[in-house]
Amino acid sequence: MPTMKTSLCEETLGRVNPSVKNVTYDRSEVAIGIVHFGPGAFHRAHQAVYTDDLLRLQAGDWGICEVSINSATFRDAVQEQDNLYTLTVLDQQISQQIVGAIKEVLVAPEDPAAVIARLADPQTRVVTLTVTEKGYCLTPDGDLDFTLPGIEYDLNNPKCPRTVIGYLVAGLRERYKIDLEPFVVISCDNLTDNGHRLARAVRQFSATIDSTFGEWVMGKVHFPCTMVDSITPATDQAVKESVAEAIGVTDNWPVQREQFTQWVIEDIPNVELPPWNQVGAIFSSDVAGYEVSKLRILNGMHSSLAFTGLLCGFKTVEEAIKVDYLRAYIISLCNSEIIPTIKPVVGLDLEVYSADILQRFENPAIRHFLSQIACDSTQKIPFRILGTISDNLNAGRDCAGLCLAIAAWMHMIRNMACNNRPITDPLSERLVEIGRTTGLTDSEFVDSFLAIEEMFPRKLVDEKLFMDNVVRHYAALGEDPRVALQQG
Repeated sequence: MPTMKTSLCEETLGRVNPSVKNVTYDRSEVAIGIVHFGPGAFHRAHQAVYTDDLLRLQAGDWGICEVSINSATFRDAVQEQDNLYTLTVLDQQISQQIVGAIKEVLVAPEDPAAVIARLADPQTRVVTLTVTEKGYCLTPDGDLDFTLPGIEYDLNNPKCPRTVIGYLVAGLRERYKIDLEPFVVISCDNLTDNGHRLARAVRQFSATIDSTFGEWVMGKVHFPCTMVDSITPATDQAVKESVAEAIGVTDNWPVQREQFTQWVIEDIPNVELPPWNQVGAIFSSDVAGYEVSKLRILNGMHSSLAFTGLLCGFKTVEEAIKVDYLRAYIISLCNSEIIPTIKPVVGLDLEVYSADILQRFENPAIRHFLSQIACDSTQKIPFRILGTISDNLNAGRDCAGLCLAIAAWMHMIRNMACNNRPITDPLSERLVEIGRTTGLTDSEFVDSFLAIEEMFPRKLVDEKLFMDNVVRHYAALGEDPRVALQQG
């Protein structure tokens, strides 16, 4: 007598608890139209779920082929589950959804020819990526880095590449040879101007192989920019156990995310994409506007809360935002100093967006550590805070709250350095040196931090109002951060 399966798969879908959002479409009737590189948690909790929701809404050949560039771990975890997995949505009421959009998983090093064949298949119309900035193989100036071993290898071995850039070009070249329309390439990595960055790399690689082919890529292949957002905590054993209890069968690799999710895709005329806009994605001609709004409102508020919250002894976003004086500070910061610097974006109400972000901060199901947000601060602060300060100064507006965040960061670094706590930052050695310096006045300490040229532009440092505000808040925070935050 055969053993009854107890793990999630096609055979056990009927045993999934009725409260779970189950697969409602015939997966056998869905053809593969999307290839995705990088089947990590964010993609499976974000783009794959949008596609799953679309397949529930209407029939369409938008099944996903996942391609892992390095590891077989994901393939091995989900192949016995028929590539099904569970999404847990963390909100006031926790819910689950069985995601069936993934039809195939390929491990590139095991069979590069299969990956290239899937890219060259006429049914493939869209290729998406979540491979982190490193996967784009770019120099600091944004050009393709031809000195990287992976790029050098791919140029000499075009039929068995090792990089995502090599695979994209190999697939496009096969289509070029048979006069087949190219697929659309969509970066979903959290990078500013991600589509243009990826396009530059692919075009430079293509032109190096064959100038005529390079011209075809330049003229025919579209790389829309995108903006993505949703907090996706890591999956651990506790998550697997809670999911098994919730759905009624085991799942080898579920994912979880917050309720809020956003996907903005550049709207390019006459380019066919899955109609993700029917299930919540936004097609827009102003992706940059959405990026700036996210960077300044979400990321700016996050960093400001991290620096001040840590200084006041809190560990998580949810703990900090519940405190009256921190909440009042963040709300005032957003309304008075951040939103006025952002140009109107069609389709985005900045007041509603900021209110949604506050609700996200309050989510008790998400343990987002302030220390994690505060990492790599010398890289983040110029983009999240300093640009906003400069715009306010140029417009003659107040920037005291943002200057308080900068002063709080300085105190945070000093506390970490003096207590021998590790500082995760590319400039950590210099930060530790400054933080452990003794015998300086408040003004001298501020000067020491502001002398970090890689972080603080000289023009901003020379602004007397900026300097005066930072020194004033630095002194007040040193006496009592709670009182300083309440007084503003």
